[in-house]
Amino acid sequence: MSETIAVAENGTVIDFTVDDVMKYHGPGFPGGVAHAVKVLERALPVLSPDAPAERREISVATAHRGPGVRDTFEAVTRAVTDGRFTVDAELERRDRGQTLERYVFVLTYRDRTVRLEIRDGFVTDEFITLGRKADRTDDEEARLTVLKQEMADRLLAAPADEVYDIVN
Repeated sequence: MSETIAVAENGTVIDFTVDDVMKYHGPGFPGGVAHAVKVLERALPVLSPDAPAERREISVATAHRGPGVRDTFEAVTRAVTDGRFTVDAELERRDRGQTLERYVFVLTYRDRTVRLEIRDGFVTDEFITLGRKADRTDDEEARLTVLKQEMADRLLAAPADEVYDIVN
């Protein structure tokens, strides 16, 4: 895991750690935060290889609906506030099954665009099934909390290029 995610605002470099983003987001969805961190770690060096990208020029489209993902992109890029963050069900990869279908991200910076899709092994079927279940019991909520943190730990322990593939 890289120590920080570096972006710039009007030429001033701003570094974000996972802890910074978690403070903004809160404890609810650490897996979503970890996913977005890995996407940023993977995409930003491709989008802006010579210097940190200007944060307010990064646009994000994703099939992922989770608040941890949204809050990470907001904290780092301000894309939600500025209208550059879009959840688009058309990006889903249904051919990959419900476990992986929503882990698709398209980031654009100036004249470059990258599409990222998650590799197998980081999201479990149990997590998806339990996360989408309505009216979870207290025991199921407790199990889901464990699964969220386990996923976050798996993601954060791996290099970004082993988690997300650039597919365009």
